[in-house]
Amino acid sequence: MDREQQLSAVVRDWFRSFTGLLAGTLTIPLDFVAAVLGVKAVEVTELELRRIARYGTAAHADPLTKSRCRRYLGVRWLVGWLGAGVVLMLLLYLSTALSMVSAWLFDTRWALVSDDDVVDTKLIAIATLPGALLIFVTLAGVTGVAALDRWLATTMLGRSQQTLLRQRVAELTSTRAEVIEAIDDERRRIERDLHDGVQQRLVALGMLIGRARRAKSDEQLQDLLGQANDTAGAAMDELREVATRVYPAVLDDSGLNVALEVLAERSSVRVELSNGLRESPGPALETVIYFVVSEAVTNAAKHADPSLVEISVAQGEKAITVVVRDDGAGDADPAGSGLSGLARRVKAVDGEFEVTSPPGGPTTIRARMPCG
Repeated sequence: MDREQQLSAVVRDWFRSFTGLLAGTLTIPLDFVAAVLGVKAVEVTELELRRIARYGTAAHADPLTKSRCRRYLGVRWLVGWLGAGVVLMLLLYLSTALSMVSAWLFDTRWALVSDDDVVDTKLIAIATLPGALLIFVTLAGVTGVAALDRWLATTMLGRSQQTLLRQRVAELTSTRAEVIEAIDDERRRIERDLHDGVQQRLVALGMLIGRARRAKSDEQLQDLLGQANDTAGAAMDELREVATRVYPAVLDDSGLNVALEVLAERSSVRVELSNGLRESPGPALETVIYFVVSEAVTNAAKHADPSLVEISVAQGEKAITVVVRDDGAGDADPAGSGLSGLARRVKAVDGEFEVTSPPGGPTTIRARMPCG
């Protein structure tokens, strides 16, 4: 990330914090009433948590109880007033600075001095340093109060760092076991494909060559050699398919965008592809995205008999979302070998996987993977 992108991210985060403080100012009366009277304390707390997540980083919260929510809101409305004060001070300093500069540039009277005085260069020079410091402090105060707001929610409602760490270790342990299981499944599938497909072709090729050696006429020899040539080509095609299922070479040669386009073109059903990737997410995520799309399209064509499969790949600030939707028969089994294998692949990169497939369709497969 270059300096311009870093600066843009800082400015964007600051404006999100500023908007969050403004929204928090509007909820001050609700916080006070809920804390004092206990009216809808849990609902108001949930509103505050959604606001914090919407304009910043989500606060980890345990299941909410009325007593804990009242204690939290009893402190939170004070933080809301602090945020309102910082916002008002910032607006006051900015409006004062703007009016002084405009009065100096256009040689007009300044409303905050007497009618006999004007804003001159000397006054601007005297006010520049303290004014800039005040504006900087309030700008930093917006970020500080937003962080305090989030810290308060996490401290009073959330889980301790040790609890979060234990949960994370448990998740990683479970994910590691699922990855190992997924690798074993892939190995067994490759062995099955080689045994049932390529090996049978090679056995047939050997038999044809043996028959060709015993041929009694040139015509019979040419016929058997032609059959052997066709069988060898079919074996090569199947071997290439097995290699593609292990890792598609087109990902290395041309990248994910081209790989998805090729997949859509070669599909036996009509596919509409909407690719919103702005940049490469890296080899690991590219492989997972490709296999999610490939397996979902293959399953739809094999089991659902759809007329259309829609593929959507969207890249946000923190995650990539892949959605594959078909208008087929539906009733797909998420516990089946194909879909469960995809779920393990997605979880291996700390992602989320969801299948919605009511009887009669449509079937929607959604994978969300963190990036950046």
